[in-house]
Amino acid sequence: MTTFDDRERAFETKFAHDEEMQFRIVARRNRLAGQWAAGLMGLTAEETDAYYKAVVQADFEESGDDDVIRKLLSDLLAANVEIDEAKVRAQLADCTVEARRQLLEVK
Repeated sequence: MTTFDDRERAFETKFAHDEEMQFRIVARRNRLAGQWAAGLMGLTAEETDAYYKAVVQADFEESGDDDVIRKLLSDLLAANVEIDEAKVRAQLADCTVEARRQLLEVK
């Protein structure tokens, strides 16, 4: 039974690690996307810090990416930046790749 228990513990540990990594990737992605949007809106360094934190926080409103996309899109349009949902989604995809690369490089 010890071998079975060890395997079960190993699977649980791997699952927890994978979930934590996914959370960190999404949080880093949201930060990168917030910085990108802040650049398009012409925000100062202090405003950029506050803005990307607001984007990260927006992700906790509901599951999935729709809350982040909605925030980015509405803020960009309010700042008179010409953009559509497809461009925001594409940028989020690019930010996901970059966030994963950054986190894997650290290890």
